[in-house]
Amino acid sequence: MGRFSGKIGYGETGEFPEGSGIYEDRIVEKPYFGDIEWSNRRYDHSGKVIDDISVNNSISVVADSYANQHFMNIRYVLWQGVRWTVQSVEVKHPRLILYIGTVYNGPTP
Repeated sequence: MGRFSGKIGYGETGEFPEGSGIYEDRIVEKPYFGDIEWSNRRYDHSGKVIDDISVNNSISVVADSYANQHFMNIRYVLWQGVRWTVQSVEVKHPRLILYIGTVYNGPTP
């Protein structure tokens, strides 16, 4: 359908600095290339003043060794200038299929 060129954000929860007793997410971004397999947009009309926008897209990327080892830590995809939350990840070796949804509002690097 289309080509993808963007970054994937991986979250690592840990004690930073070590021994401090404070746990937080640290984000690592890695660049990837792939394909947009399915593209769809919709508004969530939930009675809010401003409706939420969400996309129902799947992005297929060729996974490197880091992605294969840390796919369970993927938090978001940076696509078209917006960070989108990854709802689920499907492993189809050598690719990862990322299903994205709403705008990501968590920590960034």
